[in-house]
Amino acid sequence: MDISVVVPLFNEDESLPELTAWIDKVMMENNFSYEIVLIDDGSTDKSWEVIETLRLQNPAIKGIKFRRNYGKSAALNVGFEATLGDVVITMDADLQDSPDEIPELYRRIKEEKLDLISGWKKKRYDPITKTVPTKLFNAATRKMSGIELNDFNCGLKAYRSDVIKTIEVYGEMHRYIPVIAKWAGFNKISEQVVEHRARKYGTTKFGFSRFINGFLDLLSIFFVGKFGKRPMHFFGSLGVLSFFVGIIMSLYTLIEKQYLIWNGLAYRDVTQQPLFYLSLVAIVVGSQMFLAGFIAELLSRNAPERNQYLIEKELK
Repeated sequence: MDISVVVPLFNEDESLPELTAWIDKVMMENNFSYEIVLIDDGSTDKSWEVIETLRLQNPAIKGIKFRRNYGKSAALNVGFEATLGDVVITMDADLQDSPDEIPELYRRIKEEKLDLISGWKKKRYDPITKTVPTKLFNAATRKMSGIELNDFNCGLKAYRSDVIKTIEVYGEMHRYIPVIAKWAGFNKISEQVVEHRARKYGTTKFGFSRFINGFLDLLSIFFVGKFGKRPMHFFGSLGVLSFFVGIIMSLYTLIEKQYLIWNGLAYRDVTQQPLFYLSLVAIVVGSQMFLAGFIAELLSRNAPERNQYLIEKELK
């Protein structure tokens, strides 16, 4: 199979018929063998009924329905597992991504031997409350990851099949899939300017909390990517540093007291000095961080149930 199109969705019953018809038209015009994997992330409207109807009309459409809402990352992860195509395209269900971009994305993945192409919505139709935080996140992600992309969070992306079968997406990590791919060893990452269309139906499903979650997940990705296989390097280094700072402070208080005694000067007991207690805290914290690093080195960072989701229905 040439292409798998993965579409995560939540309450998008109005846009699905138009989107799937558009994708089918593009595939037929370019003689692609394809499938459309629609992941219903616990919709409360008629999205699943629409998917069942569309499946009867087009056998290339597959559907997966979550029993409840898990989020876009969960939908993508499950969708990736279900794909069969050599090239996997992801796009949003709200018609803001254009299926007309698919042939060029497919060509570049195949001819340029790329691992991943991220869309860049150079001209956006989003409000300033969304575009400004997005630019800040993109700048921070570029700085921390070293990947020169202008739009990490664009829903329209293309992947070589090996990439999506290797990486794991959870939490709010869908925003940083290029970073996850890079940490997994897929370095052939490129960008393509794509059309951003104004929303035709409904309203956006993302609130302000996504920016806070996105920032926390960026820190998580940075830590896991840099220290996930060697947590002792992080915790151990901080622990040793804190421990020795505490030792130096405690030695300073003892030496100071002895100096004052030898010179017949007034002095305070060590236990009466705040610096002594600060040194004890530093020693204890350092020891705990060292032990935390040692334990983390022994434990797997992946809980076995982290990417298990309750699927209510499935169309294959």
